[in-house]
Amino acid sequence: MRGLRSTIALVVVLAGLGAYIYFVTWKQPDTPDTGKKLEKVFTVASDKINEIKITSASGEATAAKKDGATWKLTEPVSAAADESEVSSIANTLASADIVRVVDENPSNLIDYGLSNPHVALAFKADGDKDYRRLFLGEKTPTGSDVFARRNDDKKVFLIAAYQDTSLNKSTFDLRDKNILKVDRDKIDGLDVTAGAGRLAIAKDGGDWKLKSAVAPEGKGPRSVDIRADYGTVEGLIGRLQTARMKSIVTENPSAADLKKYGLDKPQATVNLNTGSAKATLLIGGKSDDTSVYARDASKPMVVTVESSLLDELKKGPDDYRRKDLFEFRPYNASHVEITHNGQTVVFDRVKSAKEGTPDKWHRVSPNAGDVDKDKFDAFVGRIANMRADKFVPSAAGTGLDKPAMTVVVKFDDGKKEERVTFGQSGQDVYAARPGEPGAAKTDAADFNESLKSLDELSK
Repeated sequence: MRGLRSTIALVVVLAGLGAYIYFVTWKQPDTPDTGKKLEKVFTVASDKINEIKITSASGEATAAKKDGATWKLTEPVSAAADESEVSSIANTLASADIVRVVDENPSNLIDYGLSNPHVALAFKADGDKDYRRLFLGEKTPTGSDVFARRNDDKKVFLIAAYQDTSLNKSTFDLRDKNILKVDRDKIDGLDVTAGAGRLAIAKDGGDWKLKSAVAPEGKGPRSVDIRADYGTVEGLIGRLQTARMKSIVTENPSAADLKKYGLDKPQATVNLNTGSAKATLLIGGKSDDTSVYARDASKPMVVTVESSLLDELKKGPDDYRRKDLFEFRPYNASHVEITHNGQTVVFDRVKSAKEGTPDKWHRVSPNAGDVDKDKFDAFVGRIANMRADKFVPSAAGTGLDKPAMTVVVKFDDGKKEERVTFGQSGQDVYAARPGEPGAAKTDAADFNESLKSLDELSK
């Protein structure tokens, strides 16, 4: 009984001590509302920090150093750094506040988790001979702050808990995760091979052109000169340029590794061309449900990327073709010729002689006369906005051998001209441009409405 009473007494004392620490020390307001400006953990400007070392909670040690204006990882690998991640650490070190001093002269750091710190950081700024260090321990019971101390000071203090997240970074976190390095402004072409599908796209002035195209099923013309959709091509280039690794599988793969990851015979290969140089991305086999293996052909390292990137590379040539049947816009058209049922109707824009007065449209033939501007604008606007719903590889069976309507438009002050021919097959309407293979299926309702408007404007 005597031993039991002693044990109970000891438990009561320990409980009381714990309660005292919790309610008197740790349960004090984490951020005192005194109106007094908080002391900075370090007096330093973030842009003056030029070297950082981190030992994360996992025990992984990483070092980064500035090389001119950019950050480079120096340990455990030599690699480009993720500028935003490393800069964020520098900003956190420069901006972190001491929320409250907990103990000016602690006799035991174990209670604060600082005898074996959760995270340890060291850094140098301009003019520093030695490293300045910050150690992070456990969170407070409320979870809003973290116990911390510096190497040059005995006191234990609190910093905001969210800063622990900002500082606790692994080597992969701090590494540049962009897979391909290429200057987007210098890209003048790209080649994609995915399965049996192949396509080559090249810059043509300010536009993009499909130069060769084979559909994924192995069908289609080998050599073409087709207008490519600018936004779609630029979107693919942007996706490739910003593609980021999800993980690093191995830094130095063997031939057996490349076979294992499907990179000896890639599912997809894409080249971003910049003059005589190129950057090549290889996509291998499946890593998991959302990832595939990949490699920059200029480096041995194997990584994983989002599998959606492979899906994009598997798109066929038609996905990259320009869907607009016409390039002109109503505001820059100057001459319109439309042939239908053996009759050609010609319209010319008549520029206004008075500033601020809108131009007029004049019917030149078959019977000369001015036309209603609003009706003509609606008519030419409908034609200009006609688009391809899909493409067919051959004009056979499209009615284009006996055109239902042919449209010729001059625009940009007569410097450019384009011709589009329309054919009908049953209820379907097809269109074709000179020099482009196959035909484009287009909206039959827009076509029929255009013919109605033409009838009105021809009278």
